[in-house]
Amino acid sequence: MFAASTLIPNQHCIATFTGAAVLVLHLGAAITSAHSAGGEAIKISDAWVHAAEQAGGNVALSMTIKNEADVADALLRVRCPVANFSEKHTVDRGEGSPAMRAIPSIPIAAGSTTVLKSDAYHVMLLQTRQMLAAGEAFNCSIVFQKAGTIETEVKVHGLP
Repeated sequence: MFAASTLIPNQHCIATFTGAAVLVLHLGAAITSAHSAGGEAIKISDAWVHAAEQAGGNVALSMTIKNEADVADALLRVRCPVANFSEKHTVDRGEGSPAMRAIPSIPIAAGSTTVLKSDAYHVMLLQTRQMLAAGEAFNCSIVFQKAGTIETEVKVHGLP
């Protein structure tokens, strides 16, 4: 009887330890899956703005975002050294003429390509800090909910 009572607590400890190890392995696999579905799955291309002849203005940032993951993502933030602020916008086509409306994030559907452009979802770079001449380029940090931060080059096109 004495031997059985000492075995039961030990078996309980082994079972608890084994359960905890399995849980840690599952959590590690989930974190790895989420990470691999993030940054490598989001591809940014054709990022550009129109030239700006003076500092202090606002320019629309356009780009193509390809989400190769099986899960949706969202563009949360854009940081560019050429502007003091950025806002994510959509174009509201309700009653009357179309109008830009600030939104908290831009949805990026799973397995799709989203094109940000001035008459649809886009990012406004507000209060530019400098002139932007055609042919120049600068880098921006694009922050996604799942993919994290992706650095991308933005090219300056000629005036509209």
